[in-house]
Amino acid sequence: MALLSVLDTYILTAIWVLAIPVGGWAFVHALTCRPDAFTAAEKLTKPAWLAITGIGLALLVICRGPYAEGAFFWIAALCAELVYLVDVRPSLIEVQGGRR
Repeated sequence: MALLSVLDTYILTAIWVLAIPVGGWAFVHALTCRPDAFTAAEKLTKPAWLAITGIGLALLVICRGPYAEGAFFWIAALCAELVYLVDVRPSLIEVQGGRR
């Protein structure tokens, strides 16, 4: 049973460590897209997505690992970043007419 606990710790820590650059990528992509592309793609505005991805990135950095206080917040932040990358980013690429 102790082995599973250690494995759980390693897996969650790896997910948290990999989530930080993913959050940075989402924030930079939102920063570099045109503001009119967000409304053309029928998504929230650029400032809204900058706030969501920026706060998400900050929470990923502030919450120091999966077992620190506020561990739920880094999971919520990762979900917000992934929503941007999986839903919003492809729509923005399509609206802007190409690969970015």
